[in-house]
Amino acid sequence: MKILITGAAGFIGFHTATRLCQAGYEVVGVDNLNDYYSVDLKLARLGQLREHPNFAFEKLDIADRRSMRTLFQEQRFERVIHLAAQAGVRYSLECPDVYVDSNLTGFVNLLEGCRHSAVGHLVYASSSSVYGMNSKLPFSTADAIDHPISLYAATKRANELMAHTYAHLYGLPSTGLRFFTVYGPWGRPDMAPFKFTKAILDGQPIDIYNNGDMSRDFTYIDDVVEGIVRIQDCLPIPDERQASGQGAPAAPTRLYNIGLGSPVRLLDFVGCIEAAIGVEAVKRYLPLQPGDVLQTWADVDDFARRVNFQPSTPLSVGARHFVEWYRDYYRV
Repeated sequence: MKILITGAAGFIGFHTATRLCQAGYEVVGVDNLNDYYSVDLKLARLGQLREHPNFAFEKLDIADRRSMRTLFQEQRFERVIHLAAQAGVRYSLECPDVYVDSNLTGFVNLLEGCRHSAVGHLVYASSSSVYGMNSKLPFSTADAIDHPISLYAATKRANELMAHTYAHLYGLPSTGLRFFTVYGPWGRPDMAPFKFTKAILDGQPIDIYNNGDMSRDFTYIDDVVEGIVRIQDCLPIPDERQASGQGAPAAPTRLYNIGLGSPVRLLDFVGCIEAAIGVEAVKRYLPLQPGDVLQTWADVDDFARRVNFQPSTPLSVGARHFVEWYRDYYRV
């Protein structure tokens, strides 16, 4: 079976491609290798992937309509796992055009490729950011989410709506996964675990926003990949709740949360990093940043029932694995 993974040189894409290569799938990875963060880190991930004989890579920007059309015409993928996107909440306040190109134009190009190539299942990355400032906890895919507080979140919600439209109009089976604060080895330098670890080891203070009054549903990368691998084998069951009142059939598309299902206070997370390093951080307390949410907490019951799996890696274990990787990779 041939699977396309977009964003293959990214954090989640790299781990997913590695797992599927190890399982014997034919994997084609695409990535534009942009400089949002260290290209060297992306190339290092790619170097690991190229050791697998069943992996092929194409440097490609998903916003390039012609290149995407050619890719789908030539390769004829049976499944697509779409993990490419311009990530980052705060960066979306600075460079909104990049999010429009990658997360909106790029997603439409992907949907068109899947549609015209009769792809059997599209699995795509959404985000817990779509819940915005929802006060109902835990966050459920049944919740109303009409008030995103960052452009990044708005583009991810738009992806969900676009996928539903293509499922309804063209019968394209699609599954959206709302990831909750994924962390682990080979993680992104713009995320808190990486920033905290680097600062502590460099003897620099770490920034604690909203005076530490925040919590996140931290989810270890191996658990996320296990969820992706399992759900890509599960074609979406049409949800009758999505059918219109005019007799239209429900579309073959579903949404799921992937999270640990257990939020952790930010300062407790910092404590796990400190324990793994063996050094107490110097903390600099700052106000809440624009676009940040106060808490995330995933209701994962639907997903657990569907794939018979629920993330379970304790934060203390995941933090230790990340710090061990960081020290080895950067030789510190």
